[in-house]
Amino acid sequence: MSPAWSVSEGVTISSRVVSSDFPDGAVDVRVHRIDPQAPLPEYAHPDDAGADLVTMEDVLLDPGARATVRTGIAIALPAGYAAFVHPRSGLAARCGLTIVNAPGTVDAGYRGEIRVTLRNTDRHSPVALARGDRIAQMVIQRVAGARFREVEALPESARGTGGFGSTGGHAARG
Repeated sequence: MSPAWSVSEGVTISSRVVSSDFPDGAVDVRVHRIDPQAPLPEYAHPDDAGADLVTMEDVLLDPGARATVRTGIAIALPAGYAAFVHPRSGLAARCGLTIVNAPGTVDAGYRGEIRVTLRNTDRHSPVALARGDRIAQMVIQRVAGARFREVEALPESARGTGGFGSTGGHAARG
């Protein structure tokens, strides 16, 4: 078995607030630190869509294993917004780390701790995470509510009833 891949990147846990980096109209998201050392979600660059989330516990994921890890924070979103927790592309590329239910959805009314269910998709090497490692990114988006109503028939469309994979794409065979 190969040595464990460590995703530790020398992350310093901080609580820098970057909301001033956004143009007027930024969404105010209140954050409660369940773990007093948990950092606030933080954007690496002013124009990033996703704010980094970190793990507040050490974990070793064997090949194919999954674990739900704590971020140490809970949030309060305004009505009409949701947070979506996405995998970090660098972790996926370097060591096969992904999020099982990507993207995870945090509803505006949820007040519990944000937890991230990670999976090591690598077949040979374990992945080691240390407290403070960046594990996911959270995107805040406006969402529309819907009224669902039953009808006798749906209006016609160009696609019609074609289902998954019906637009003519063919998978590469290998």
